[in-house]
Amino acid sequence: MSNLLKLQAVKIDMSNLSNRTQALQIVRRLVKEGFQALFAGGCVRDHLLGRPAKDYDVVTNAPPDRIISLFHKTLQIGARFGVILVILDNKQIEVATFRTEGSYQDGRHPGRVEFTSVEEDASRRDFTINGMFYDPLEKKVLDFVGGQKDLKRRILRTIGKPEERFAEDYLRLMRAVRFATQLAFEIEEKTWEAVKKYAGKIRDISAERVAMELEQILTDSNRERGVKLLVESGLIKAIFPQLQDEQANLGIHVLSCLSGKVNFALSMAALWTDVRIKQAIEWAKSFRLSNSMIKHIRFLLDNQGLLLNHDLSLARLKMLLAEPYWKDLVQLQTAIQKAHGLSQAALKKNLKRAREQEGKNLRPRPLLDGHELIALGAWPGPALGRLSREMYTAQLAEEIVTPEQARRWVRNWLSSQGKGVCKPTGN
Repeated sequence: MSNLLKLQAVKIDMSNLSNRTQALQIVRRLVKEGFQALFAGGCVRDHLLGRPAKDYDVVTNAPPDRIISLFHKTLQIGARFGVILVILDNKQIEVATFRTEGSYQDGRHPGRVEFTSVEEDASRRDFTINGMFYDPLEKKVLDFVGGQKDLKRRILRTIGKPEERFAEDYLRLMRAVRFATQLAFEIEEKTWEAVKKYAGKIRDISAERVAMELEQILTDSNRERGVKLLVESGLIKAIFPQLQDEQANLGIHVLSCLSGKVNFALSMAALWTDVRIKQAIEWAKSFRLSNSMIKHIRFLLDNQGLLLNHDLSLARLKMLLAEPYWKDLVQLQTAIQKAHGLSQAALKKNLKRAREQEGKNLRPRPLLDGHELIALGAWPGPALGRLSREMYTAQLAEEIVTPEQARRWVRNWLSSQGKGVCKPTGN
């Protein structure tokens, strides 16, 4: 350890976080066996900034096979790249051997990996603020790349030449915007120029990986700035080629008007406020989003503007209220009105009506089932489905509240219809 750059001790209290205890156990075990072991990356950065760390990663000079032999339960998720997942007390800790990496042939995976020293391991990482290590036993920060200096200056800078770092993994283009968004950092000039230069390369990255970064940007409290950076860098055009500047600008404005914590579906719907629904759903599907997420986005876009209807029926209002995405629809419509500087009078009127439905059953059982409708004279087929839907709408609108009222309503409905709706009365 004598050749390490040892800076002043930094007191970091990390005892209350998810896998910190288990990570510390791994460090102690590796050190006891004669190896060097450190915390690495984001957990060091976050705690130097006074932010809670999500996960703790460990780096070591122990080779992968030795790591496997020292711990009872491991997963060899990337053993050939020197990465082992150690499981302790049902917590997962990534343990990686110090390494350097050869040229990247696919913008993601290195062509070769060589195990090396901690100093060289630092040099292969993406940004200086992510390239620091912490020795939890010696209570020392190990910084070979100037990460602490950039943290103090609140600057995001690549380690080494930006072109080389981004060429190794083009997802780092999105990560640059994400870190600048989440940390409210400025992107260093040469790093920023490289982001703009290589923005189109984000198309080489899988849609799922891009979506994961986009989600963290759009759901952050600083999301307005994040999307502006995506626009200014050209990344937004690379991700959504058909998105027009006016649409992007309105999306940014609506996003800025969303209050509090937001989910990914709501933030995407806000960004796509002025986009055709068909196009928005195509983009959502291209990200390989779950069916429930796509349904969530579609509901918000389909019903945009509906809460501004002064004549919104009680039945339609109840249907909206019964949806799990109701609150998001209200939040989206409120943000849209604010973004346009428009009145919220109609919206507030319908929200008052919605509050009057609190405690009521918004999804009651139909007063009559299909068999009863047929017994009353309905003919099985498409018309039966239409009758059932219209009767249920009348029930939600509280035009009918008892089975007897429903029967009278059905008889009237049938008598008003033509042939093909009622059962024949004779041969």
